[in-house]
Amino acid sequence: MSLDLHNLKPAKGANKKRKRVGRGPGSGLGVTAGRGHNGQKSRSGYSRRWGFEGGQMPLYRRVPKRGFTNIFRKNWVVLNVRDLNRFDDGETVSPELLMEKKVVKKIRDGLRILGDGDLERKLTVRAHHFTASAREKIEKAGGTVEVIG
Repeated sequence: MSLDLHNLKPAKGANKKRKRVGRGPGSGLGVTAGRGHNGQKSRSGYSRRWGFEGGQMPLYRRVPKRGFTNIFRKNWVVLNVRDLNRFDDGETVSPELLMEKKVVKKIRDGLRILGDGDLERKLTVRAHHFTASAREKIEKAGGTVEVIG
């Protein structure tokens, strides 16, 4: 049998009949329409608040809270000195170049250069912040450091 438009049909068990509630006692879902007897959930318009536990103190209020969120926190994009070896000698490494070469996705609150690894290239590095060891390694390799405001 070939598969044509006129003999297409859904897979067995894919289509279920709609549950018709409140259509008489013979249907099995008459009278209370599958909602049980009295109580909050049997009423129309019932909707429970998120986290509600029937009046018991909800979990999100029982669990102790710790710490705080610093709303002034800076979200730095961090690069190590060893990550700068991919650039050519004499190149100026800036946040724009790093995004263009897809080294970083986006510069959030600024670019921070850390001093992990060694640098074998003479580069001019422009960033928002340098650690002391990063600054030392870039200058030792013959490069220069420029702090962006």
